[in-house]
Amino acid sequence: MVRGRDSCWEHCVLVDATRQKVRCNYCRREFSGGVYRMKFHLAQIKNKDIVPCAEVPNEVRDHIRSILNTPMKQKNPKKPKLDQAANDQQRSSSASGGLHPLRGFSGENGSPCPSIMFARHSPSSQLAVDDAQKQKQDNADKNIAAFFYHNAIPFTAAKSLYYQKMVDAILECEVGYKAPCAEKLGGNLLEKVKVDINDNHKRLKDEWKETGCTILCDCWSDGKTKSLVVLSVACAKGTLFLRSVDVSDHADDPHYLFGLLESVVLEIGMNNVVQVITDSSASYIYAGTLLTDKYPSVFWSPCASHCINKMLEDFSKHEWVNFVLDEANTITKYIYGNHWILNMMRKFSGGEEFVRPRITKNVANFLSLRALVIQEDNLKHMFSRAEWLSSIYSRHHDVQAIKSLLCLERFWRSAREAVAVSEPLLKLLRIMDGDMPAMAYMYDGVERAKMSIKAFYKDVDENFAPIWDIIDRRWSTLLQSPLHAAAAFLNPSIFYNPNFKIDSRIRNGFQEAMTKMASEDKDIIEITKEHPIYIKAQGALGTDFAIKGRTLNAPADWWMGYGYEIPSLQRAAIRILSQPCSLHWCRWNWSTFDSVHSKRRDRLEPDRFDDLVYVHFNLWLQAIVRSKDSKCKPINFDEIDVGAEWPTEAEVVCTFLDDSWLHTAPIEGRGMEPESLLT
Repeated sequence: MVRGRDSCWEHCVLVDATRQKVRCNYCRREFSGGVYRMKFHLAQIKNKDIVPCAEVPNEVRDHIRSILNTPMKQKNPKKPKLDQAANDQQRSSSASGGLHPLRGFSGENGSPCPSIMFARHSPSSQLAVDDAQKQKQDNADKNIAAFFYHNAIPFTAAKSLYYQKMVDAILECEVGYKAPCAEKLGGNLLEKVKVDINDNHKRLKDEWKETGCTILCDCWSDGKTKSLVVLSVACAKGTLFLRSVDVSDHADDPHYLFGLLESVVLEIGMNNVVQVITDSSASYIYAGTLLTDKYPSVFWSPCASHCINKMLEDFSKHEWVNFVLDEANTITKYIYGNHWILNMMRKFSGGEEFVRPRITKNVANFLSLRALVIQEDNLKHMFSRAEWLSSIYSRHHDVQAIKSLLCLERFWRSAREAVAVSEPLLKLLRIMDGDMPAMAYMYDGVERAKMSIKAFYKDVDENFAPIWDIIDRRWSTLLQSPLHAAAAFLNPSIFYNPNFKIDSRIRNGFQEAMTKMASEDKDIIEITKEHPIYIKAQGALGTDFAIKGRTLNAPADWWMGYGYEIPSLQRAAIRILSQPCSLHWCRWNWSTFDSVHSKRRDRLEPDRFDDLVYVHFNLWLQAIVRSKDSKCKPINFDEIDVGAEWPTEAEVVCTFLDDSWLHTAPIEGRGMEPESLLT
């Protein structure tokens, strides 16, 4: 018998039949495990690691919920007899004045069947109850919506982790609960939430003692006179926002920037700080040098994501690459410039998007080109279908240029070459931009990218050499920090891999890093003694579990589990391998910081305003961590899918901070009902 098509497929698309990976048509999130897990996603039901869909329409959500709540029909030839037994038992119970559940008969999850344990409602009365409940839910939805509309709250606020938590907390209160007033929100409640954040800060500080942490110094400039810096602290368990600083008058003063970085190092604790990541401009490089000279155990590193972005930018400046990217942009602009054409494209591409607005320009351009190459046949097919040919758009003069371009073999040949060269770099950038420690994979990732490009050009030196020159020129900037080389040396999946060459740069980087991290001579002596044990995989490092764990465990976790016989080297390895490489895994809303520093001069309550900023951004960072799997996993370069959702696309954007509660409300407006305020 042919199995019927699940109605859930109307709302998702299969992207990988081998792994049963499906993509939601609304939020674009992908899941493995087939359509069954997708139902929980669309129904907004939390189940294991499934994230509820924030974009699904209410009617679709309710429909999927009804499917999940409908018991599956079981093929059981004895079911009529069972139903008859239940009816006889119910009649017997009614006659005796008691209610006796039928033993041995269970519902869908093994629990007693409700239809037997409790008296049945008539269909009409049950329908009335359902209608009344639906009216209550509709009324609640309308009141929530009215609150959003009246206060001009962005609809994306409904994606916040705290949105449903707020509703759930209200439901736990008794009838008559009164929501907090503006004075409480700006007063003691702000203090209480700040205390909770500081408690989380203390938990992170305990983590820093073991894994160390990285100070992130992210910079922004309006290109004119304003320059801002955001200071935060990152470790494997999360990121803490510290503060923002207006450095407009000191952006090119390395001594001022050194003082700023030093103050944060001392605030966090010099023994906790492994590295400081900053911009790679001359003033920050010099400030980093001043910092590491004064505090030898602290490393300075430029942002790895910025380095890889520059590689892609340099590659895009090649004449033929720039030309094919412009042609691809012409195609995507045409498709996205008309709603009807866009919907038709999505129909033929299975929901594939060609434009990625929440990713940096260089990355988005190459991902767009990659999507076009993947959908080459579908695009050509779309413009030859009767549905297209019968539309008014097929007769517009501008479509002829698009159709000619799609049929041009030179365009597709150049597009495929550009994709083949850029994809290894995109994979590396995807790893660096992730929210997990990536220090262990930077060095190996660069080498893999180079080898992949060389293999594409079949080892023809004149073809791959210009690309290698781009990579080496940018990569040499990062080699100023020995951390990347030491991390490659200490990553067991790399070090014990016979295909990876541990060259002199890696060995020298490891030795330099150990010298900096060893605070006393005795530490250097211990590491020197323990070093051969790691080299030869002796003791616990050579057991079957440790050998399997080289690729199954995250590098830092591997050292935690198997490095106990060489504790000095173990501590150093864990601290190095637990660090990020990038400033860009989260995207700050610089408009908020610009507003903060523009208004702060005239602020009557600067301390409360600073508290609001502190609470706002730390809640946002905590929500990002809580929405993801907190367990670090090993990274397989070959399995990275650059076409899948990137972290900056998945997370809810940090919204512009509204500080209007700080302004004193007009006396005549206090205590008035909304209707009277609108008159």
